Amino acid sequence: MTDMIEAEGLGKRFGQTEALRGVDLRAGRGTVLALLGPNGAGKTTAVRVLATLLKPDAGQARICGYDVVTESVQVRQLIALTGQFASVDEELTGTENMVMIGRLLGLRRAEARRRAADLLDRFELAGAAGRPAKTYSGGMRRRLDLAASLVGEPQVLFLDEPTTGLDPRARSQVWDTIRGIVAGGATVLLTTQYLEEADELADQIAVIDHGQLVAEGTPAELKSRTGGQTLMVRAADQERTGELATIVAQVTGATPEVVSDIGLVTAPASDPALLPAVVRRLDEAGLLAAELAFRLPSLDEVFFTLTGHLAEDTTDGEGRAA
Repeated sequence: MTDMIEAEGLGKRFGQTEALRGVDLRAGRGTVLALLGPNGAGKTTAVRVLATLLKPDAGQARICGYDVVTESVQVRQLIALTGQFASVDEELTGTENMVMIGRLLGLRRAEARRRAADLLDRFELAGAAGRPAKTYSGGMRRRLDLAASLVGEPQVLFLDEPTTGLDPRARSQVWDTIRGIVAGGATVLLTTQYLEEADELADQIAVIDHGQLVAEGTPAELKSRTGGQTLMVRAADQERTGELATIVAQVTGATPEVVSDIGLVTAPASDPALLPAVVRRLDEAGLLAAELAFRLPSLDEVFFTLTGHLAEDTTDGEGRAA
């Protein structure tokens, strides 16, 4: 697979603050690389370096084979960047915003209008194309912003926390949009603090903390690397939760956690063969389970294990959340 994003040993300092300390990143064509980390970890700084907005103090990076420092003109012709907040002109209509972007990119007026119509239809905004963007909902504005970023048909798209502030429905719509962008062959680098977002979208995840890469891999690889599976059993009859806990303890050899008010018993269990063993013991005891499953660690648990903390309200050396 061809690497569309390559970074080796990226370093960036702002005064006494090291925003990036030897970061390596790679992303193949038609994939999503999610960059995870708490506020101040260096995510936005990394994106700004890769998008040619900042020069690294150390290391090197290439986009589609072009160096982001010495060949920045070529890089900018191949990328698009969408920040945390929609950057469309709210006084212009959806069509006018799109045509303006096309004209700024050097498209002839007819081609700009064609691209605008195609993208507005693709992003399910054709019905609102003639309305000022200020009348759009937050999700619609975000989709318009994403559509505008595709006018120039970029090969690499940087999305810096694209669903910040959106409600669950609008966030789901943006996720569908990102999947469509990748299906079209573009490579996406996504920064996010919504761990379920990375789980839904990412082919690869890179976890950054205090400017350093602390882990990388697929969502499944990170989950399996961080810890074993958890056996979850919920009693249909909550009054028998105590019996259930005893059975789980005997089968797993571990001390289970018990949530009595919902009849839930959980315990670490790395061997999937324990599942049928639990079923047999429950059957012997005449105890009915309303829920029985093995669960990998969530990305939230992975994140906490890798960084030792949750997202923090800190800023990078430029005074912004990173």
